[in-house]
Amino acid sequence: MTDKTKYIKLACIAGIIIILDLISKAIILSKMPLYHSIPVIPGFFSITHIQNPGGAFGLLATHGSSLRDMFFIVISPLAICLIFFLYKNTPKTHTLLATGFAMIFGGAIGNLIDRFRFGKVVDFLDFYISNYHWPAFNIADSAITIGIGIFIYHIIFNKLPKL
Repeated sequence: MTDKTKYIKLACIAGIIIILDLISKAIILSKMPLYHSIPVIPGFFSITHIQNPGGAFGLLATHGSSLRDMFFIVISPLAICLIFFLYKNTPKTHTLLATGFAMIFGGAIGNLIDRFRFGKVVDFLDFYISNYHWPAFNIADSAITIGIGIFIYHIIFNKLPKL
């Protein structure tokens, strides 16, 4: 895979994630009032419009908005640059790892767009059992989680490239 092909792959994977994320969030914003919920699988899964001012799992959600906003507006681009660096330096022989980094890259950009537009992230995938809810999430969060899972797999099974 040439360098050009490698960056086309990054653009395609990240681009698809960003587009799906933006479309899904636009549908939620236009069709569902905040906190409205539509059961999909009763007792297990609903589409629920939530807006998360914090990070993953509500990290820093209860802190003052100026501190929180500054933190995420500064940290998110730094994380995106780090992921790009890792992607760029991933050898061509590690396609799964590169795919994971591309997924994290696209998801991080999707959520950063929300932070710039709204100061918070639109979440809507709500899994639960009885009254025990997993924190709501979105397409970007899903891509980040899968990408991190791929990265952790490479760490656990000692499959990271030698840089």
